[in-house]
Amino acid sequence: MSDIIPEKRQRVEDSSKVDIMAGGEPHVNGKSATNGGSHKWFGDEPLESNDPEIHALIIKEKIRQKRGLELIASENFTSRAVLETLGSCLQNKYCEGYPGQRYYGGTQYYDELERMCQRRALEAYGLDPEKWGVNVQPYSGSPANFAVYTAVVGPHGRIMGLDLPDGGHLTHGFMTSKKKISATSVFFESMPYKVNPETGLIDYDALAVNARLFHPNMIIAGMSCYSRNLDYARFRQIADEHGAYVLADMAHVSGLVATGVVANPFEYCDIVTSTTHKTLRGPRAGIIFYRKGVRKTLKNGTQVMYEIEKPINEAVFPGLQGGPHMHAIAGVAVALKQAMQPEFKTYCQNVIENARVMCKSLMSRGYKISTGGTDVHLILLDLRPMELDGARGEKVLEAISIVLNKNTCPGDKSALKPSGLRIGTPALTSRNLTASDFEKVADFIDKGLQLTKEVVAASPGPTLKEFKETLATNPAIVAKVNTLKEEVENFAQQFPLPGLEHM
Repeated sequence: MSDIIPEKRQRVEDSSKVDIMAGGEPHVNGKSATNGGSHKWFGDEPLESNDPEIHALIIKEKIRQKRGLELIASENFTSRAVLETLGSCLQNKYCEGYPGQRYYGGTQYYDELERMCQRRALEAYGLDPEKWGVNVQPYSGSPANFAVYTAVVGPHGRIMGLDLPDGGHLTHGFMTSKKKISATSVFFESMPYKVNPETGLIDYDALAVNARLFHPNMIIAGMSCYSRNLDYARFRQIADEHGAYVLADMAHVSGLVATGVVANPFEYCDIVTSTTHKTLRGPRAGIIFYRKGVRKTLKNGTQVMYEIEKPINEAVFPGLQGGPHMHAIAGVAVALKQAMQPEFKTYCQNVIENARVMCKSLMSRGYKISTGGTDVHLILLDLRPMELDGARGEKVLEAISIVLNKNTCPGDKSALKPSGLRIGTPALTSRNLTASDFEKVADFIDKGLQLTKEVVAASPGPTLKEFKETLATNPAIVAKVNTLKEEVENFAQQFPLPGLEHM
């Protein structure tokens, strides 16, 4: 402890005197800390008294979630069972390594837990364990993707993903003409594919042409804001011309895939990654599925095997991560079990139906929706016909307790100046909103965007700063914001909020 300053050293030494009595009761210097001892053991206090400041912030956030309408497509409300798992004693243990091969002792139940999560993952997606394996240790989707590139593509290997302004994700290799934004574009060579700017649909023909020039090692079939099913068969066809792998990043649609209500990437892809907290409704974590067995048979009859299991596992640990978050892995296991229940399929069907209803409702009011509709859980609202942009629309909607996010639309020149709004239905569907409720939500969005036009007209100048000042200080605008906010919050509070009642 030589590097600890004297005051801190004394506190550390004092704390070392705290012990647990044989009966499990904390004591200090031999005296019970809960029954007449001179000190109280800080770990025995509830959060409310131990750290009232943090507790107060959690309660504020709970109230915000209850009163507001959460429409961010990548967010959801997880279940009470998952939250209980995340707050369990599973948080306490290091488990570096894999089941049966740990670097710490005392992990027998964690081995059992991780194997259970792996079994449930394969079962939830209907996968044969002889043909598919799974790694459940990634901390989230971004590390999962990076581990795959590291293991399968290697440094400076070539990847092709949907361009971020067209609905792709940062981890699919995003870069601009001036800067490599994502680490995937720094350590790997990336070339994007695009959507047709008129239809908003992926231009698979252009992808095929560009792939013949670029010769990718991997093509990524995935999205962050694309409202149609992906054509995994076409991705497979294009990749096979170059002996490339196909990686499906199903982070947004993993729950929908598990219930069979959207296209299935496992039919055509070599590797499938996902987060677990979006439509799957689990904790924040990541997962990697990979094929095993024969990859292809050559003309001479020689079988080429998939040899990606070991590299992927080694890329996750020890390559890019340390000890797995076992409390999160347990939460994933709980969510996967829930995803196999009939009620969860009904939920996923409702997610898509609600997205379609809201899409139709907004289009009936004259709004432009990219791709002209949706097959999934989200829609992309293009504000250019209204001469608005996503940043201004997002600010006004947030002011009236509707939370969604600004997003680029096909044809946008910069991700920093997006023209649209991404709107998703998973979270509010988890709060039991039905199709008719989403028509009401669409009405609130319309009112918020009409108010946005008024704020633009009242602003003294064209900058976003002036817009925000007008939104916050113009008396007539503030009055309208408060009226709309009250309407939205009165509506939202009718619906239950999943999770723990007190937190």
